[in-house]
Amino acid sequence: MNERAPFSFEDADDSTGFLLWQVTAIWQRAVAAALRPHGLTQVQYALLASLLWLSGQEEWITQTMLARNTKLDMMMVSQVLRAMEARGLIERHPHPTDTRAKVLSLTEAGKETTRKAIPDVERADADYFHALGLGREQFNASLLALIEHTATNTNGTEMQTGGV
Repeated sequence: MNERAPFSFEDADDSTGFLLWQVTAIWQRAVAAALRPHGLTQVQYALLASLLWLSGQEEWITQTMLARNTKLDMMMVSQVLRAMEARGLIERHPHPTDTRAKVLSLTEAGKETTRKAIPDVERADADYFHALGLGREQFNASLLALIEHTATNTNGTEMQTGGV
């Protein structure tokens, strides 16, 4: 009996999706280890770092803007923000012009935690992606092409988790 029959690849290493899944799993373990001393998960870090980044660019940052920037599911973002608010890492305030929206901001504790975690995450990234050498720029361009492809192939509607 041929157990490979349903697969279109001769070898598992020919499957881009499987390779991406493996690369992501290995990278996530490295980042999780870098975040452990800071008491953060990767999703929490992504939201905090994005909020810090966006706060230098935008006057008001909403939950929707943060979800779009991180490409995370809106419901997950809501739940994680609620937990981080309870921990005193972020605050939510009424939006000055949109009564349905809340403006997000980092607390001093949130800023401090994020600023301390950033070098550790960047070091984990540098260590992991060092293997790409000069190909890292092309790798990033390929990843951006995949993101753009996904964003533009949603039948004219914005993905719940996507869009910049």
